[in-house]
Amino acid sequence: MRTYDFSPLYRSAVGFDRLAGLLESAARTSQENGWPPYNIETTGENAYRIEIAVAGFKPDELTLEVKENLLTVTGRKTANDDAGAERTYLHRGLAERDFERRFQLADYVVVKTADLNNGLLSIELARELPEALKPRRIEIGAGKPLIEGKKSKAA
Repeated sequence: MRTYDFSPLYRSAVGFDRLAGLLESAARTSQENGWPPYNIETTGENAYRIEIAVAGFKPDELTLEVKENLLTVTGRKTANDDAGAERTYLHRGLAERDFERRFQLADYVVVKTADLNNGLLSIELARELPEALKPRRIEIGAGKPLIEGKKSKAA
């Protein structure tokens, strides 16, 4: 287990405390268990997809929440009903345990849709920059002459 000390970064850099916090958070979450497995892919220049393997979960047992650039995916299995109590398992290999996965989102990344299909939860994300931050083209005008002179009449 490796731990990194980011205190020198705090002493010598101003305004990068959020970056150091993200690095510390990433170091903590990398030590968690790897369940459920997930993929993160880019589907376009400003589009992303997170796929999480949630076999055995129904849509009403899954919760997605975004708060302050943190996407939290939670799975809570409902209590087994009477039909489940009648089952006798010889082998139980499906991990139907509760989970919570967190993903740190960059600024202006929003969740577009979430779909559950064949045991995969697909979350579509997109980066949407506000108009004020998008690059814009400035037209260059001809300008006015600096010195205005009167035309002299020819005699």
